[in-house]
Amino acid sequence: MAFKRYADAVWQGDLQAGAGTMSTPQSGLFADQAYSFKTRFGEPGESGSRGTNPEELLAAAHAGCFSMALSAVLGKEGFTPERIQTRAEVSMDPGMDPGPTVTGVKLVVEAAVPGIDAERFQSIAEAAKAGCVISRALSVPVSLDATLAS
Repeated sequence: MAFKRYADAVWQGDLQAGAGTMSTPQSGLFADQAYSFKTRFGEPGESGSRGTNPEELLAAAHAGCFSMALSAVLGKEGFTPERIQTRAEVSMDPGMDPGPTVTGVKLVVEAAVPGIDAERFQSIAEAAKAGCVISRALSVPVSLDATLAS
């Protein structure tokens, strides 16, 4: 059975001076979060750049998806993770033609998994990357830096 997930975005004004909001009305968890040119192309925390951006939300989605995929593959292989911490680093080149372009994602994961050796963990992490729904949805390279916590 197929299903849909959705989010809404509203933008007002021109690209550089305008601003918008993004929401996730299905869950209601993410409502009217601000985004702007400054939050997208400026440095995080710069004056006037409070808010999020599409690439940050893509990174959050990918980190969450990969963590769940890793847990699933570990479970299928007989391992129960104590903790999985994933950071997804979305790289964007603002100067490409025809415009800003996401050029890749780097997944950095550290996991505490009792009873597994590093080689098997690496193999399972690669399988999880290949099977992650968000990884499969992207047309850019996805790299993986997986560490087994000691």
